[in-house]
Amino acid sequence: MSDDLNKDESEKGIKREKLNWLLRIITLGDRFSLQDFYDRIKKGFVEFLIVFFGVLVSFGVESQGEEFGDRESNIDNLIGLRDEMIDIQEYTQMYMEENQWIRALYSRLYDQWEEDKDSVFLFIDEADGMPYSPLSFYYNYNPFNPPRVVYEAIKLDGTFRFLGSEVGRLVNNTYDGTDLKYLMLNTDREEKVYVDQFEAQVANKWIYELEKIDLYDTDFWVKHRNYFQKEKFLKYNLFKRLGLWEQISEQLVDYDATLERNIKKLDSVIQTKEDEFVFIYWWF
Repeated sequence: MSDDLNKDESEKGIKREKLNWLLRIITLGDRFSLQDFYDRIKKGFVEFLIVFFGVLVSFGVESQGEEFGDRESNIDNLIGLRDEMIDIQEYTQMYMEENQWIRALYSRLYDQWEEDKDSVFLFIDEADGMPYSPLSFYYNYNPFNPPRVVYEAIKLDGTFRFLGSEVGRLVNNTYDGTDLKYLMLNTDREEKVYVDQFEAQVANKWIYELEKIDLYDTDFWVKHRNYFQKEKFLKYNLFKRLGLWEQISEQLVDYDATLERNIKKLDSVIQTKEDEFVFIYWWF
């Protein structure tokens, strides 16, 4: 009987009825075999590892794909910012030329202010040979307002953080730096102070003391040139405004130099990223 049982156990395992309660729980068929139990454990473990690592690799690839997408967006942002900075530099240099022309024009007018001639406030337009007075356009001013569409878009879509701390500081300094804010303030609110004073003088004083005020009429400046030379207000206002224009000129030069440095830095960062070897979602 014992030999038959051993033979039965070795060939087919132990019958379920002869097992204790614990082994009955883990026994699937009518008999329990230790070797079969181990085989099923190994098979289950291998299947678990396959599924686990499959899911792990899937999540890893998906995560790497997202990082790759962020990298591509970052490169696009860098290129967009670099190109916009080039546009800003072109705008700045054009503004510098305008500032230089205005300073030269009104400095010439200021220097000859006290000359004893009726045409002291008149210049000849080189384009058409016609006389004009720079004071006819004295109320004009042009606030410095460089393009910033790409910068604002990047801030709004939440991808600014991908630029990194160093590039982020560089970009912020270009678009929202203290020097730029003072430059924009001087060309807008500060200059408007002198324009408002000029317009107030016209509205509150000249209309009561002068006949038919027409700033675009050259005869107006010829007829009343003695009045303006004696009044002193307009000359002093021009003196103060020339000082502001000189300060703006220095700020423009500094900002142009900042743009030049930052454009070169972005060029270097972009080139480094474009030189990286890319394999599917990985780069080296």
